[in-house]
Formats: sequence, C-alpha cells, structure tokens
Amino acid sequence: MPTEEPAGAAHPGEARAAGAAHVAHAAHVADAAHVADAEAERWRQVLGGLALNAAAHDSTHGTAQQCAPARTLGLQFELRELTPHTRDRWNGPTSRAVGGRTTARTPTADADAVDTDQQPEGLGVYRLGVRPVLRSARGWTRSNVTWTNIAQLRGRLGLDAEQHRWFCQFGALHRAAGPALPGGDLAWVYLDEFVNPVLWDLLAQARSMGIAFVGSGAGATVRFADGADLGLDAARSADGIRLRARLTVDGTPTEVRDAHPIGAHGIYVVDLERPRQVVLAPTARPLGAHQLTLLGARGGRSVADALGEGVLVPADQADEFVREHVPALLAGLDVGSADGTVALPLPAPPTLVLTVRHAPRHTLDLAWGWDGHARSGPTPDARDVVPAGALPDSWWPATPGDHPVPVTLPLPVTVPLPVTLRDLEAAEFVAVTLPRLAARPGLRVDTVGTQPDYRELRGTPVLTVTAQPTEKNDWFDLGVTVTVDGRTIPFVPLFRALVKGRRKLLLIDGSYLALTHPAFEPLAALIAEAAELDEWQTGPRISRHQTSLWADLAELADEAVPAPQWRPLLDEAGDPAPRATPLPTGLRAELRPYQVEGFGWLAFLWRHQLGGILADDMGLGKTLQCLALIQHVAQERPPGEPARPFLVVAPTSVGPNWVTEAARFTPGLTVRRLSATDAASSTSVAEVAAGADVVVTSYALLRLDFEAYQAIATGTGWAGLILDEAQNVKNPSARVHECARDLEVGFTLAVTGTPMENSLADLHALFSIVTPGLLSSARTFADQYVRPIEGVRAGISSGPGAGDAPADVAHLRSVRLGRLRQRIRPFLLRRTKEVVAADLPEKQEQTLTVELSPGHRALYDLYLQRERRKILGLVDDLDRQRFIVYRSLTLLRMLALDASLIDPEHAGLPSSKLDALLDRLTDVVAEGHRALVFSQFTSYLALAADRLTAAGVPFTYLDGSTVRRADVIDEFRTGTAPVFLISLKAGGTGLNLTEADYVFLLDPWWNPATEQQAISRSHRIGQHRNVLVYRLIAADTIEEKVMALKARKAALVDAVLDDGDLFSSVLTAADVRELLA
Repeated sequence: MPTEEPAGAAHPGEARAAGAAHVAHAAHVADAAHVADAEAERWRQVLGGLALNAAAHDSTHGTAQQCAPARTLGLQFELRELTPHTRDRWNGPTSRAVGGRTTARTPTADADAVDTDQQPEGLGVYRLGVRPVLRSARGWTRSNVTWTNIAQLRGRLGLDAEQHRWFCQFGALHRAAGPALPGGDLAWVYLDEFVNPVLWDLLAQARSMGIAFVGSGAGATVRFADGADLGLDAARSADGIRLRARLTVDGTPTEVRDAHPIGAHGIYVVDLERPRQVVLAPTARPLGAHQLTLLGARGGRSVADALGEGVLVPADQADEFVREHVPALLAGLDVGSADGTVALPLPAPPTLVLTVRHAPRHTLDLAWGWDGHARSGPTPDARDVVPAGALPDSWWPATPGDHPVPVTLPLPVTVPLPVTLRDLEAAEFVAVTLPRLAARPGLRVDTVGTQPDYRELRGTPVLTVTAQPTEKNDWFDLGVTVTVDGRTIPFVPLFRALVKGRRKLLLIDGSYLALTHPAFEPLAALIAEAAELDEWQTGPRISRHQTSLWADLAELADEAVPAPQWRPLLDEAGDPAPRATPLPTGLRAELRPYQVEGFGWLAFLWRHQLGGILADDMGLGKTLQCLALIQHVAQERPPGEPARPFLVVAPTSVGPNWVTEAARFTPGLTVRRLSATDAASSTSVAEVAAGADVVVTSYALLRLDFEAYQAIATGTGWAGLILDEAQNVKNPSARVHECARDLEVGFTLAVTGTPMENSLADLHALFSIVTPGLLSSARTFADQYVRPIEGVRAGISSGPGAGDAPADVAHLRSVRLGRLRQRIRPFLLRRTKEVVAADLPEKQEQTLTVELSPGHRALYDLYLQRERRKILGLVDDLDRQRFIVYRSLTLLRMLALDASLIDPEHAGLPSSKLDALLDRLTDVVAEGHRALVFSQFTSYLALAADRLTAAGVPFTYLDGSTVRRADVIDEFRTGTAPVFLISLKAGGTGLNLTEADYVFLLDPWWNPATEQQAISRSHRIGQHRNVLVYRLIAADTIEEKVMALKARKAALVDAVLDDGDLFSSVLTAADVRELLA
C-alpha cells in the first residue's frame, strides 16, 4: 500500500532531479520572516504531538483495537456448603452449591452443574464463594478460568487489561489472609475468609470498572448495601424483658439467622430457602467477639439461635439484668430498646489502656487498647485522649489516605502502635511521659513487672581531675570524677556518651543526666585528645609533656590534683614570668636579648628533662644558644659527678662549624668530632666520648654505628641529644629517624630553622623524637590535624568532624589549628628575622624576570606540550606515578635554565639566564662586593663556572662531591675568590658566610624553606651590611608556577608556627596541574 505523504512534500526522485540550484534557492528564501512564521505555527505542532501520543497510548491499551474487542470478566457469587474429604474424593471439591441444580440455562457455569443426588453429604457449614467468569454468547461461563491461572490468561483469552489487573489484586488480597491448604477447592475463594477491610474498596472499584456481579441460577441477584448494624434489642412485656438479636441493613430489619460475617468488617445475608439472593454490607465498626457470636461464628450457633428467637428475662430478674448485665453487654454490643419500654443505662465511655511491661536490662514494652470499647457509633480515637505532643509521630499508625494501602493492611487501628523502648528512652518515658499520661482522664496505665526508680539528676556537675604516677616515668594515670546530686558518675560510660555526641546518659541504677551542661563539651574534647595519645591500653593516661592539656583540664575542673613529681613542672610552665637562669661564666659571647630568652627556655627544658624544638629563623644564632646551654650544664654539674657529654648530630658539612663555634664561644668545653665509623677509625665512639663535654657526629655515622652510641646511652649515659638541621630526620620510615627516636637519652633537642618543609607531618615526626607522647600517633594526627588544616581545596577531605559547608570546614580548621598551636607552644621556640629586625641589617629581595631567546622559547614550548600530555594522564594516580611526574617536572625546570642540560645538541642555544647573571656579577665584583650563587643543579653550576672562567672572574665551587670543603670555604672567606658557586643541597645549610652581601638564586624551588636557608648563609647574625637577593626567573615557564606554589607553602608554615592565615599544603595533584597550566 503506497505511503501517503504530507501535502506539498516533494517526492524523493523529484528532489534529486532539482539539483544544486534548487537547494541554493531554498537557502536564500529561508530568511528571518520565514523563521518567525515557523515559530508562530509551533503551537500546532506541539498540540499535534500531544494528540499523537494520546492515540498511541489508547492503541496500546485496547481503546482503538476495533478488530479484536477485549472480553469482559464477571465475579460470580454462590452460597456453598462445605463437604468433607473422603477416601475416594481426597482431592476433589470441598464444597457444594446450596439449593441443587436447575434444568434451565442459568449463569452458573455448566461444568459445575451437578445432580443433587450425586452431591456429597454437607457439613452444615456455609460459605459465600466467588470465582471469575467470562461473558460469552451463551452467557457467563467459567471457561477453565480459575484463581490459580487467571494471571497467565490475559493474552490468550484477550481479557480486558484493567479488569484482569483487578482480579489479580483480588486474588492477592485473599492470599494475604494465609496460605491455601492442600486439597482445597481451587475454583472458589470464600468472602468469609477476607480479613482485610480493603475488600470493600476493591468491590466498589469493580463496579466502576464494569465488572459484573453474577449470581448462580435463575433469578439470582447480588445487592450491595451501604451498611449493617448488629446489636441487642430489649422489649418489656407482662412476663419480663425479651432480649433479641437485632440486625438492620440500610435501616431495614433483617433476620440475624440469615447473616454471616465477612472477616470482622462486614456481613452477607442469604436465606437458605432462597440462596440465590445475596446481600453484602460492610459494618461501621470491626465486629467484636460478642457480635461474631450473634452471627453464629466461633462456636456460638446455639447462642445465636437462642437470641435470634428471643430470650426472656423474667420480670422479677429484670432489675438485676438492667443493673448488672447490661453494662457488661454494652462493653461489646449496642444494646437498645426500639419500642422504648426498657430504660437502659448509657454506655460508659471507653477507656484507653496503656499496658507498660518492664523487662530486664531497662527494656520497656508498650501496648495500647480500649477497655469498654463500644461496638457501635463512631470509632474512638486515641488521639482524642493522649495529650498533644506526648508521643512521637512515628508511634501513630498512618492516617488513611496518607499512603497507598497495601493488601496486608490490618483492621483499622485507632491506638498507638506497640513500641519497645530501651535504656535512656525507657527511663525518660517512665520519668517524664508516663506521669503525664496517667493523669489524663479516660486513660489508664496498667503496669506489669517492677518499675525501676528512674529519675533525672539535675544538679550542677562537680568535676575533679587527678594525675597519679605509673611505672612509665613519662606517663600519669588520668582520673576524671564527675559528681551530680551526690552521685558519682562512672567515667567510662560518661566518656563514651560524650564522644558519641549523646545528649543524655543512663546510669545502672536508673538515674540519668543531661550532658548539655557547658562543662561537658570541652571535657569530651580534652578526654578524647588524651585518649588519642596513648590509646588507653589500661585506662586514661596523660603524658608529662601534655602540660597545656592538663592546664585546660584544670581550668575546667572544680579541683585538679596533679602527681607530686609533676607539680614543679606544671607550676613553672604556668608561670607567666619563668625563673631566670644566669648566663654561664664560661660563655665568651655577648648574647642578644632574644638569645638570652632562648637560653632561658633551653635551661627550663633541661631542668625538667623535657625535649623541644629550637626553630629560630636561619642565621639567628641557634648554635650559640645551644653552646650556652651545654656550658651551663657543665658548670652546674655537682662536684664529683662524672661528666656526661652532649651528643650533637649534624650534617657532615655542618659538623666542623660546631667545633669552630665551640672553640670561639665556649673554649672551656672539650669538643670532639667523629668523622669515620667505628670500624674505619682507630678510636672507638666510647673512647672519643670519654672525658668530652660535646661529641659531634653525623647522621650517617649515627645510623651506621647506632649500637655504639646506644651502648654509651645505657652505660655512662649522654647528657643530652642535639639534632642540628633536624629536618634530616623528618621521615618516620627512615632508619636515621628510628635511631634518633630510639636512643635512650633523657633530653633531646631538635635544632632547625625549618621544622616544617612540606607538611604538618614533618612537625609530627620531630615531636615524636623530642617529646614522645605530646602528639598522637601519625595516623590519628593526620585525621585530627593534617587533613583539617591542610585539606583546604576541593577534592581533599577535611577529616573527621568537618561539615560540607565552607564555613564548617573553615571553623574546624581554625579550631584544630588553635589547639595544635596551644599544645606545641611550650616545646617549640621560634623567632623570625622580622621579630629581631633591629639586630640584623636590611635584606632586599628582587625577582629578575629573564626572557628566553627565540630558539630556546620554541624548544621549551615543544617539550611543555609533550610533557603536559603525558603528566596529565598520570596525575590522578600521583602516589604510584610520582617518580614519572617528578622526572617530567625536573626536565622542564632544567630546560627553563639551559637547553643543553637536557641534550648537548642544544648547546648552541644561548642561555639568557647566564647572560643576566654574568652582567650583574661583573658589576658586583668590580665594586668590591662578594656573592653567593646557588642552584639545585650541579650541571648548571658547571656551566656558570665555565662562563665565569671565560670572563676572568675568580670563583670557588662547592657541591656534594667536593673533598676539601674547609679549604674551599676558607678560600672564599679570605677574599681570594669573590664569587662562591654552591649547590643548594651541599651548602644550603650549616654554613656561616657573612662575608657575602649578594645572593643569586638561579632556579626556584617549591619549598620556600630551602631558599631561605640558602639566603641565611649570608643574612645572619654577624652580618653588618645590607644583603641583596636576586632570584632569576625564566618568563612564561614552569619557574613562574613554582614561585606561586612556593608562596602558598610559606603560608602553611606561617599558619602553624606563626600567626598567619593558612592557604595550602603539600605538592598534590592539583599543584601539578597548576605547574603545567
């Protein structure tokens, strides 16, 4: 059949024949006016689409299928009598039709018509059966449709979709009453068994869907009534009072003997003499035991028959009946007098009963019900009795209409749901809610079991903290006692409740208290912090280093009792004016005020055998302050006590400086330096240490000969351990860190101008050596401090306790940062050059931006694009790909310096940065100044050396391979060479080069501390001239990105060690992306 096309549409063949000219003309005609016309017609298209979708929907649901109309279903009703199973009928029908067979064609399905003579003997028990039937040309027939197979027959029999769905739901509602018994009648289900009142909604829905209600036999009818009412009627006569069962259907009196219950929510009426007339009616109230008995259910047939006929109460017993029996009957039945001849008492209003069952372990079961519940009239509702707001909303059943009604919905509920309460919920309910309910009119509380004496403790908490000595000298048992209303609160459950954020705590005796008192929240935070420190293997403990934590606890408590041996330290640590310590007489130096303060702080730590970190800025005389302490300890040694030396561990390049400085400032001290291992030296560590005041060694020697140093520690002992340039032990997984941590010494001091180079983890590593127990484990420290403080950018978790909102994250960071500063403040002393600016000459820093030559620029851009593509594909897995990423970044940094560093073939490309360096160095030297030139790349320093040689500028050179370090340094200091080329790693720390007043940094690094260390070789105590610092930065290269990253890292150090604001942290995937942007 040809397809009809829209009017005006060109045939495909004609369109092809029109050619390109036609297409060009059409494009020219499609101007703005045409677009406006199309928009004006859009509403027609929208409405047309709406109609099209509706037609498609109708076609899929059968409304447009004219060629195959759906078949109509009906629901057949039939009164049936149950029959017994017999030996030869063990699996046959278990019921039979009442009234026999009719010879005329009736709506009864032919397959079910059976001669009366052949029907089995009945049991005298009747049920109203229903089954699906189909409309056919012959009338209503079963057509092998049963409740068990109807779900699968829709397509085969062409059933109406909506009606088919209804029958499936009807069957499901019946099955919800309980499983079918084997050997049952598969053809019929019985309305008597529908326990769910949703049945009436389904039946009403069926009528609206066109499902016919079909009777059985000629003249059969099925009628729905609006409602039925069942009760007792009392009428007075000369003989007394006659009491009869009374049933009305839609207000019309009906014989009770013909009525049968449907579940407990309705009835059907069938006269056995006229079984083909069926009346169905719901009841306004669920049928109770009395009403079911009146209907002959539950073995009450004899009672039902008697009351159906009427029972006479003799006249002489009428008063007794009215006075004593009617009130009891009114509890479950509506008792009235239709003719008004009997004056009956009014029914007592129903009483809402709450049964409270006390079970062991603070468990409470609550159940609700009605006492004297009227069976007629409006349903009483517990909401009218229970005080508003006394019970949670979740305790009430859903209001009809709130939610779709499931097929398993029980009978209508007008009381709260049964509830089981435990622990604090049970206590609060008994103490607060139960008295309120018991005082309510119309509500009775029945108690089962023994009720505990639940009561709330409302007094002000009294807090006492104590610290008791333990077998571990550095730890004390922490005792926390809380007393409320004279009741001592057990600490462990109190602490757990506080940590979990609970607002109340139930005690074992049934008393409970609110945890909202202002003292509890800070107590929880402090105790949690203490728990993190030692993980409480045997109970709460506090470290002797945790002086600030104890101070916080003492301020919070009503009474604080520290251990006697801890009290002197606590008193001095809390004194705003600590005890002054005179400078040792053997010190040959005039200390500046801040250095005197530093010496006093060191003496305080020594006096109490506490460790610490001296973190003064580079060049402020940390070595001199340490020598003053060592001289003080030597002079204060009691007569006759053997001398114990201090062990100073420093980088190999810095060790000689200690010997030199000691000879200059403390000539009375015996200082010896180890420069080889025990195996390679003619003198052992023990022999060197004997009689010395100071033993200087290197980190490498400490690691290699640790057993020798430990043997002295456990023997005669070290007076103390001083770790110079302590950033060398910041890696907790390194062997040298383990050696420094495990060396058994009572006093450990870390000396470094950069206690944090990259992350707070650096700080934690140092404190774990000098003050074990001050901070928690590395993992807990990361959760509590590192992530909240450093994780400030998108994609970085802020750790436990942080909310999602930026304000929440900022608040948590501020709180944790403040707490960390407070905890470490007694054990970390840091002064910056800005603080002591009056004691130092001016330092000027200037960034010189250098443009790459055209050939150099083209090569750099080519490599940048290649490395960027490679790195950005790896950066999301930075932890595993870090080596590859760093290698690419290093290549770009080297290329920004000089192209020949990555490939000798590019040696012909000029180096703009070396040109700029030579221009300035020539002038500096000509004017009589001296300069330090730093680079991280020794290969680049070699190129600089070649240029200086070619220019005739004298210089000296130091890197990690230099053998004659002392000679090279002396050559610069004496003025033989005005320029000193130094690799950042070999000479960035430990050198005193105040002879120079110019510093050139040839390449930047993202760790700002590294650069500051290099600058401080010149700008330090002893410098009397202004220092000029030049940073040479290649424009539009990775070096500019490094400068920006370095600024953020400097902010992290300021935030923790000073009082600046925090911006960023360590080198992350986001940092790498920025470097390549």
